[in-house]
Amino acid sequence: MTIDSHQHFWNYNPEKHAWIDDEMAIIRRDFLPEQLKKVYAENDINGCVAVQADQSLEETDFLLDLAATHEFVKGVVGWVDLRSVSVEKELEKYQSNPFLKGWRHVVQGEPDHNFLLRPSFTRGILLLEKYGYTYDILVFPHQLGAVLEFVKQFPNQQFVIDHIAKPYIKDGFYDGWAVLMQKIAEHGNVHCKLSGMVTEADYKHWVPDQFDSYINLVLEAFGPDRVMFGSDWPVCLVAANYQQVKQLVTNAIAGLSQSEKDKIMGANAMAFYNLK
Repeated sequence: MTIDSHQHFWNYNPEKHAWIDDEMAIIRRDFLPEQLKKVYAENDINGCVAVQADQSLEETDFLLDLAATHEFVKGVVGWVDLRSVSVEKELEKYQSNPFLKGWRHVVQGEPDHNFLLRPSFTRGILLLEKYGYTYDILVFPHQLGAVLEFVKQFPNQQFVIDHIAKPYIKDGFYDGWAVLMQKIAEHGNVHCKLSGMVTEADYKHWVPDQFDSYINLVLEAFGPDRVMFGSDWPVCLVAANYQQVKQLVTNAIAGLSQSEKDKIMGANAMAFYNLK
């Protein structure tokens, strides 16, 4: 089964989606399951994980409603305020929903480089293992030092790094990102999504070769058991179509065994998120 481990749905709202700037104007519209189902049929994708794009419980409920009514939406990564003193009540509330698999915070947007390490946040993370939830780590490379210290604190919590930590591919920066990713990968509870790469390059002028060193580093550091394909649809449409995004990964893993390919293209996401 081929699973897209990372995509988004939204009803476009200029205020809620203010991060969609003029360069990304092509995605200033609604993106819903009916559109994605057609894209998946054209690209042989069997299912997906819908990931939060807005930091509200309304967003979480919106995604869960879509999962309940569209069979190919296998799971949801929602948002809850992990810093809240009442966070455990919220986790308990969602425990009965079979589609809620994990949580994410848009840490890349936090001005505090050490946001992940603040006690108010780590108290919430500490509860996730109790309820069987995963956590998606969304950061920029300058926050990877904090990520390394963060994952050390929670050796039993299942983590996945979104978008290979968004390296500055457009500028060709590699070494600092690579060193920290290798150190983070030494922790066996941390996984990584091969996703969100085309939008870290020049939207209009990227070429596939630009991504080789980044993808190869992730494959080598995390291994085929802890890497998963994700499209980041519809954000990816700013720089590439779905077929191009998928091909970046399938071409990069062409030399692996069929079993390893199957893991990266679906089985790892199924296991990590406990998808049915």
